[in-house]
Amino acid sequence: VQLQASGGGLVQAGGSLRLSCVCSGRRLSAGLMGWYRQAPGKQREVVARVTVDGNTIYADAVKGRFAISKDNAKNTAYLQMNGLKPEDTAVYYCSVSWGLLNTSWGRGTQVTVSS
Repeated sequence: VQLQASGGGLVQAGGSLRLSCVCSGRRLSAGLMGWYRQAPGKQREVVARVTVDGNTIYADAVKGRFAISKDNAKNTAYLQMNGLKPEDTAVYYCSVSWGLLNTSWGRGTQVTVSS
């Protein structure tokens, strides 16, 4: 299984980015998909998740600004990020869990928000 995250970049505060996570080797739709981020000197934290049933869960810090979605036909998940803030600067990772001991991680994509 491989997860390939892309779409990161440098954006000014208030701008938008759309991250993509392409899953190969297994059906993304059958797992719990999540976006995580890790800022320098901080622990990795969950940003958003989407369940098999399509239910979405967001961290308080991004509610109302970020939207997670998935296209099962393309085996791809997305994270639409609007109203970006400097504190959103981090490496963003996608992850899919198909069970307690069966989780895959992508390599991460850098998001930098300038003030």
